[in-house]
Amino acid sequence: MSLIWLRVAAVLYGAASISALPAVLYGRPGWRRICVPAAVGAFFFHFVSMSEMLWAAHHWAPAGMREIGSLLALLICAAFLLVVALYGAVSFGLFALPFSLLLVLGPAMGADYWPLHSPLVRSGWLLLHISALLAAYAALIFSLLASLLYLIQEKRLKKKDDIGFLTWIPPLETLGRIASAMLLAGFPFMTVGLLAGSVIAQKSVGPAYFLDPKVLLSFGMWALYLVLLFVQRSAGLRGRRAVYLSSLAFLVALSVWAANQVSTVHRFPAP
Repeated sequence: MSLIWLRVAAVLYGAASISALPAVLYGRPGWRRICVPAAVGAFFFHFVSMSEMLWAAHHWAPAGMREIGSLLALLICAAFLLVVALYGAVSFGLFALPFSLLLVLGPAMGADYWPLHSPLVRSGWLLLHISALLAAYAALIFSLLASLLYLIQEKRLKKKDDIGFLTWIPPLETLGRIASAMLLAGFPFMTVGLLAGSVIAQKSVGPAYFLDPKVLLSFGMWALYLVLLFVQRSAGLRGRRAVYLSSLAFLVALSVWAANQVSTVHRFPAP
């Protein structure tokens, strides 16, 4: 039964992680009513699963990477809920909840990695991983393009330049909204892509997955992307600073792409 409860907890962690995005980044406080209860439910079922597992194993200290990772996820969720209870800050859920989900995914699959035995299912996960990350890269490129056009249009308006072939550029307000919206749109795709890739990689290489340079750089990119979104939202960046913001996110994404050349995780055979 402990595996069933852990799978229920993994689903709730996923729901809490997804609902944290609009609740924190997109100005939709109503999603908080989904995020927090889902996190509470995930913690409850995870705690029940962990207790049953340790009781069945006749020891109260975690043994092995799976049990340690599961316990760490439980403690991270507990810390998040404590912060919410004391300070009402759901923002930490952007970090804590996806990380807890990532740590729980492997143990929730069971010792035989049941979801990826089928080549068709594994191909589906791989397609989700690639498609989501490509969508995130496309959003970053579009955000960078809109920011560059913002600079051109701003300079044109200051000089009162009425050159005909530049009149097609949209107004500054529109360009600013596009750049901001594309940054926000790319983050959920990047999150989904990394989680799907984590499932595949843990099946292929096991715990060594966390030591791969591509993986470490990918999660570093995800964290930096999140920081950039916070900066963009709080400061309302426009113009040159917005270009720097989009450029930095895009360059980091390119560096992650280039890291495939030295990655062991991305060299495993296809199904």
